[in-house]
Amino acid sequence: MSSQALAAVEPKMARAVDVMVRDLQAVRTGRASTALVERLMVEYYGTPTPLNQLAGISVPEAHSIVIQPWDRAALGAIEKAIQKSDLGLTPNVDGSVVRLNIPPLTEERRRDLVKQVHRRMEEARVEIRNLRREAAEEIKREERDGEISADEGRRELELLQKLTDRFTDEVDRHGKAKEQEVLAV
Repeated sequence: MSSQALAAVEPKMARAVDVMVRDLQAVRTGRASTALVERLMVEYYGTPTPLNQLAGISVPEAHSIVIQPWDRAALGAIEKAIQKSDLGLTPNVDGSVVRLNIPPLTEERRRDLVKQVHRRMEEARVEIRNLRREAAEEIKREERDGEISADEGRRELELLQKLTDRFTDEVDRHGKAKEQEVLAV
């Protein structure tokens, strides 16, 4: 029965890693990427809307992003959302498109971004450990209620720890890769 606890916690841990990876894609590196602005929320007719639902986003060069809204009335809202964001980029409205020039990162900005990456990695690790704690409590409860034996409970807890270690290693692997990407000049 407690294998149900393990089966339920594994997709949750995988989802925690996936969310972290998606968040890390939005961390700026030296190159332009549509992931920097895709999930940026734009106040569009009073409703917060992700930018990728309002406009086509492309990367014509390594150091620029072009945002072409499907509704020209959204240009001002897109510009305002980019200015309010923590991207540190200045939008240039050019007729019916918004251009973002991605300047090279300074050493200080790279260190700040690495700290952001580490903070996000730690949040993912904490989430995974919380999921482990909840599953372990469920296994111990089943053991207390007599649904599983003590040996079976111990085996399930060992499997749970291995699962936790696997996902924590995955978080570290993705985080280190992003760190190297940010630090690459």
